[in-house]
Amino acid sequence: MKNALKLCASAAVCLMAATAPATLAQQADIQTPSPWNPDYEPPRMADGTPDFTGVWSKASITTIERSAQFDDLVVPPEIAQNAEEMRSRLFAERRTDPEEGAPPAGQNVGGYNAFWLDPGSNIGVVNGEYRSSWIVEPADGRLPYSEAGRAEMEAAVDAAWNNYDDPEVRSAAERCTVGYGSTGTPPMLNVLYNNHVQFYQTPEQVTILVEMNHNARIIRMNADHRAPELRQWLGDSVGHWDGDTLVVETTNFHPDISQRSSQAQRFYLQPDTLVEERFTRVADDTIFYEYTVTDPDIFTQPWRAEMPLWRAEGPIFEYACHEGNYSLPGILAGARREEAMAQSDNAGGGQ
Repeated sequence: MKNALKLCASAAVCLMAATAPATLAQQADIQTPSPWNPDYEPPRMADGTPDFTGVWSKASITTIERSAQFDDLVVPPEIAQNAEEMRSRLFAERRTDPEEGAPPAGQNVGGYNAFWLDPGSNIGVVNGEYRSSWIVEPADGRLPYSEAGRAEMEAAVDAAWNNYDDPEVRSAAERCTVGYGSTGTPPMLNVLYNNHVQFYQTPEQVTILVEMNHNARIIRMNADHRAPELRQWLGDSVGHWDGDTLVVETTNFHPDISQRSSQAQRFYLQPDTLVEERFTRVADDTIFYEYTVTDPDIFTQPWRAEMPLWRAEGPIFEYACHEGNYSLPGILAGARREEAMAQSDNAGGGQ
């Protein structure tokens, strides 16, 4: 196994790596997670609101959309635990062959090997159930793009991933402004590494510090949205309390973060998309995170997802992204080189 990333490039692949039923039948001591205590009383701030402060993780091998191998939202415990064990084996071998040498000229040089990845090792658990996807509505666990919405998404993804002649076309993540894959922009998704967030809380605002690219989203409590002309990188977030649940509504996203795809998924929202998040502390070590996304221009219906945020050890260290500073000149130079070669070939063909 030279490179675990080649075998498990996304969390969805890890889920599909479950072994055959005959092997599962031989397993013992299958653990079933317990449902959350409906009478749980959260710790509280001085103003009486639930205390979310501290570091939390959304790392998981569950992804936003359901893998084609699963028909249902809930995964049987034996399947879930077998997938977790397979994921651990895939990532156990972290070395590449130093004698392998460089790839041939013109070939893809690859990316990180598994040593640098930390997607998580567990399938997501929501109220005692292993989940095959974060999406719960629609029932098929898939993003409900309309035909026009999917075409818009595909065009945006193609421009960001396959165009190298304009720095402003490259993704916001590559330019080191916002983390890739919607890791910190509502809705917050899990990605291949750096999945931590940290909550800071006062009666006037709640701030969510995101590990990936070290963005800080400020949620203004009991406030109105700013003018739509003020497009912020993480959107304009306003919040209020619904009992013990923090409800956050976000829209007016910066247009440069509409394309939020990652290795695990193609994900696209528009600047005017509306995202409603709900945060409820259901245990000492768990925040129940729900979100509903509404945009009739690209989706056939509002869609809803559920996922846990797990208590994690801090602190969060700075994510000192540099790719936008160091690599973009090389990316653009490569495009100029391709143009020059094409011109030379055309000139030669005309002789």
